[in-house]
Amino acid sequence: MRSIALSGAEWVAVLRMGLGLWWLESWRHKDKKGWFERGTGIAWAADVAGKHRWGFVRSGFATVVQPRPRLMAYVVVYAELALGLGLVLGFLTPVALVGGLLLNLLYLVLMIHDWAEQGQNAMMVLISLVALFAMSWQVWSLDEAIGLFL
Repeated sequence: MRSIALSGAEWVAVLRMGLGLWWLESWRHKDKKGWFERGTGIAWAADVAGKHRWGFVRSGFATVVQPRPRLMAYVVVYAELALGLGLVLGFLTPVALVGGLLLNLLYLVLMIHDWAEQGQNAMMVLISLVALFAMSWQVWSLDEAIGLFL
């Protein structure tokens, strides 16, 4: 593969790190006090899920998330932080890519009617797939430095 300035593997690593920065920005801009103390994030998601046209989304949310809103707030917020750090640093990269892919798909399904967010989720899914199948942890990563996933 020919490329400009960097090798193909290095460009894919740049893409991986950019995705990680995107997750870190998602974490950074969240109102943590609102999510953790007032439950704003899960309350918003409950409202979206409650009006969802697909019954499995409504029932799944009611079964898994609504009974434990505080725990789920921590799971969502800190998952975004962990994904961002894992991808930027290249640590447990395949795990972070699959986890991010699943979280974006969950967001995509939950917010199927909110097209303002769908472009972001679709692009993050695409980048996750490219970074995963191109094995983006081969360069500029802690995984590569310690010999994981080679």
